[in-house]
Amino acid sequence: MKQKTALKLITDKVFAFFKSFSLGRRINERIIRSAFETTMEIEHADVKINFCIPNGWARVRAETFSTKEPETLGWIDDFSSGTILWDIGGNLGLYSLYTALKDNTAKVYTFEPSVFNLEILARNIVLNGLQNQITIIPMALSDKSGTDILHMSTTAWGGAMSTFGQNYGHDGEQMDEVFSYKLPSCSLDDLTDYFGIEQPNAIKMDVDGIEHLILKGGESILKSAQLKTILIEVNDDFAEQRDTVKIQLEEAGWKLKDKLHAAWAENSASASSTFNQVWSRD
Repeated sequence: MKQKTALKLITDKVFAFFKSFSLGRRINERIIRSAFETTMEIEHADVKINFCIPNGWARVRAETFSTKEPETLGWIDDFSSGTILWDIGGNLGLYSLYTALKDNTAKVYTFEPSVFNLEILARNIVLNGLQNQITIIPMALSDKSGTDILHMSTTAWGGAMSTFGQNYGHDGEQMDEVFSYKLPSCSLDDLTDYFGIEQPNAIKMDVDGIEHLILKGGESILKSAQLKTILIEVNDDFAEQRDTVKIQLEEAGWKLKDKLHAAWAENSASASSTFNQVWSRD
């Protein structure tokens, strides 16, 4: 950790020095542009994805795509043709991209409030020619529409562990905030009532801690006959989240079908209690 901190200080000083000169600024801009232009091809189940990798976070996400959450990929593989997916907590868009490339009749609405992730998300959509299938919704979701603070634990491209309107993370514990800003939010029900967004057949939700609050704002959506399946990340050690998600979904007529995570998560202190729950009406 000390070595990483020292390296960051040195890097920051070098960039600050370059910025003080016109040539330095051009060099700096070229380095950043070069990072955005770095891509790699990912393949899973015969689906090929072109992915922008400007930093280590993005590279790790690309390299572990098939192994990080195989249960999420299996869930997507079971979609019917023409599925409308709401990908809530889209990050850099890997699952949105996979859904759209696997089925060219699918439609995806990708919700991502981080200004640091949005540019890479947009680039990934363009890289794969999916502008007509994937729509970016650059706002936070919550139990009600309004404005509040997005609290971020990192500003890195591809970073996660941010929370909207609360100061806790995925485990219910106070997060180490490094950056924050205010932005608009919307409830699930208001998305269709006020913005005319198509109702989903499937919802994937991974927002690091406020899943239960988002569900609270979706009473009508959750009871819609059009919605067939929900995949939601829940931390068993976060009792408020775990219990509230269960109550809200069961009251809306849903049944827990699966509770899964990858084998690697069993030996991870931060992930062993976190599961992707799959809910259905059957």
